This record gives sequence, structure tokens and C-alpha cells, in this order.
Amino acid sequence: MLFECDKTTSENIYKLLVSTVVPRPIAWVTTQDVDGTVNAAPFSFFNAVSGNPPVVVFGIGGREPGDIKDTGGNIRRTGQFVVNLVSNALAEQMNITAIDFPKEVNELAEAGLNIAPSSKVKPPRIAESPVSFECERLVVVEVGVDRAVVLGKVVAIHVADQFVLDPIRCYVDTPNLDLIGRMHGRGWYSRTTDRFEMPRIDVMDWPVRAKAAE
Repeated sequence: MLFECDKTTSENIYKLLVSTVVPRPIAWVTTQDVDGTVNAAPFSFFNAVSGNPPVVVFGIGGREPGDIKDTGGNIRRTGQFVVNLVSNALAEQMNITAIDFPKEVNELAEAGLNIAPSSKVKPPRIAESPVSFECERLVVVEVGVDRAVVLGKVVAIHVADQFVLDPIRCYVDTPNLDLIGRMHGRGWYSRTTDRFEMPRIDVMDWPVRAKAAE
């Protein structure tokens, strides 16, 4: 079935996107306003898009036209943020920080989470998160009246010691990070415990493999 975007409501287009682009990693973003107020919120339109320079991107949706939430405002004013990753053990606490609290409410305190200082940027990271990316804003792209896309250059990466297999070669114990992702609809998530390995095929090996498959 064809869904033409110019003939489909934005609400239904959103449903189609989130129910098909799955699983999506979660950016648990911490920011700090100019007055020192710390904010934390999860975003599931998120990924890494470049290795050199290291760049991550995430999308922010607002509550109403002209609003892209506290996270967007803080990044605009300060140019800095931290992307923390969400493990299965932190799922419920992440969900608490997704509540639309007023600006003066500390989401991290409500969720019983602790902060740890960053090394290159002012916003703190979530201490319990297994991985955190300190970022400086590259650009904020306005894609709608209440939608923005943030690209950030990663300036420092924190990985909890127990997940670092080889600090020289930067090998990480990815399976044991036990990260989660967003799935379709409201409230659906996925774990990263169901995996399979499929090595990439070298071009020199392909003729033999292709012939064997005939």
C-alpha cells in the first residue's frame, strides 16, 4: 500500500515512521541552562552519523508549535549537551525522565539518578549510564514549527570500566552494555539480547560464493 506524504496527516506519517524504523537507539540527553539548571530527556530519533569527525544527531519534538522543549532551548543557549545511552537496567528510570515535568523540576532527582561531571562540556552526564558522549553543537536545523534536528560533535566518550575490554585498541564489550531501543507505538521497547553474526563478504571472495550458490 502506498502512503503519499502530501495526502497523509502528520500524525499518521509519524505512526508509519516509528512503526517501521525499528529498533531506534535512545539518546538520553542531559543539558544545562545558563542559570545552572540541569535537564534530562530521552529521544528516540537518534544515531551516530559520522566517525571522522565524530558526529551524533537527534531529533527534538515540541509540545506545541514554537516549542522544542527544554533540551532544545538549552542547546541553543549554551551549545553543549551530553548523550547518555540507556541500558535495560535503567529503562524505568529513563521513562520517568520522559514525563513532561515543568522546567523547575529535576527529572534526574525524580528518577533517583546521580550526575557525574563531564570533562569537556558543562552539562553533567548520568552517572549510571554505561556510555556517555560529551557533545558540542554543530548546528540546529529547524525542520518544522515544533521540530528540530541537532547535530553535535563528540568531544569526549565515557565508557564504564567494566565494559572496556581493551583500552588501547578501544574494544568495548557491546553485548554486556545491554542497551535498549525504541520500537513501534507508545511504550514499546526492544532489548539487544537477540543477536546474530554475519561477516561482511570481501569482494575477492564473492565470485566463489556466488558460483557455489547457483
